[in-house]
Amino acid sequence: MRRWLALLVAATTSLVLIALLVPLGLLVRQLAESDAISQATAEAQSVAAVVGTADVAGLALTAERTSASSGHAVTVFLPGGDVVGSPARRSPAVELAARGRSLVAETPTGAEVLVAVQGVPGGTAVVRTALTGQDLTRGVREVWLGMLVLGLALIGVGIFVADRLALALTRPMTGLARVSHRLAGGDLAARTAVSGPPEVRDVGMALNHLAGRISDLLAEERETAADISHRLRTPLTGLRLEVESLPDPESAGRLQARVDALERAVTSVITDVRRRSRESAGCDAAEVVRERVTFWAVLAEDQDRPMELELPQATLPVAVSAADLSACVDALLGNVFAHTPEGTPFAVRLTPSPVGARLVVADSGPGLPAAPGSGDPLERGRSGAGSTGLGLDIARRTAETSGGSLLLETTPGGGATVILELGTP
Repeated sequence: MRRWLALLVAATTSLVLIALLVPLGLLVRQLAESDAISQATAEAQSVAAVVGTADVAGLALTAERTSASSGHAVTVFLPGGDVVGSPARRSPAVELAARGRSLVAETPTGAEVLVAVQGVPGGTAVVRTALTGQDLTRGVREVWLGMLVLGLALIGVGIFVADRLALALTRPMTGLARVSHRLAGGDLAARTAVSGPPEVRDVGMALNHLAGRISDLLAEERETAADISHRLRTPLTGLRLEVESLPDPESAGRLQARVDALERAVTSVITDVRRRSRESAGCDAAEVVRERVTFWAVLAEDQDRPMELELPQATLPVAVSAADLSACVDALLGNVFAHTPEGTPFAVRLTPSPVGARLVVADSGPGLPAAPGSGDPLERGRSGAGSTGLGLDIARRTAETSGGSLLLETTPGGGATVILELGTP
């Protein structure tokens, strides 16, 4: 927007300056011509004053002095055909002036000012002052150059002022866009500084109000989910007591296991609600991956699985909590152990990436099995190997929560490769 506003102001200023300076430039040229002709006329009249009183020698001396002082060639055409002063031919304009009419005539090299002097014995004398093209335009080029510099300076000032005004408009709009992206990424604490024109300030206040309202609604939803989860504990406790009072131990044990599973699910819901109610945190991906791979390394050794681990030496922060990243790594490695034969090698690589961090889990097994119905293997609940199909979905949601993505590829030589892009905090 800044560039377009600058171009608009430059174009508008240029048109205005052209409309003003072009006529002004032509007027300056006309004034220069008029001034030169007026000066030449005065010089010719000063010589004409002595035509009738001086002899030829005196008249020639006067013409020469006038030519030397003014720089213009002064010629006197006498009635008898004699020419005194600077040599010049008797042009048709001189013949016209000899009839008693003073005039200004154009010549191939400029102009000539002709002053008729009547009362001279033998007829009418004509005093001619020659002007060159340089005489007619003296000072015009300098004035035009000054006007051009002034016009360019005014255009530059206009562009600078327009850029400052555009910056005052675009800076708060850029801030609004940045805050909206942060809100879309899950940062509900993001707020914009209300500044700029009244309309932009209204938008900023509306965005801040919307962000606050979203935070309130999410907090209310989480509190409601937590309340519901807690309320379930009371009937669960009563159900547990009823199961314990059953006379059949086998049935009681089976129902007790079901109650325990239900209680664990409720506890998981409460824990998840509490975790989501906290601000999004980050962790050191290198430390978390090293810890989880060390945990799985024991099982890999028992199954004779060659394992390759590549981690960066420095810390690698990502916008994922340690618990979520641990669950993600466990899901990916659990898939390797669950869906590849024992002895199948696998590799875990964590490297920096333009997004933040790249986690690659590759194995040399049979590859990703086709899901029933040829659906997307990343779709929640889909699995081609009899599992719940939630492992890849957990990894995908973890990556997208951090601002990254998940990609599935085929390992060279056979096998599956899961590439997880994790964003920075």
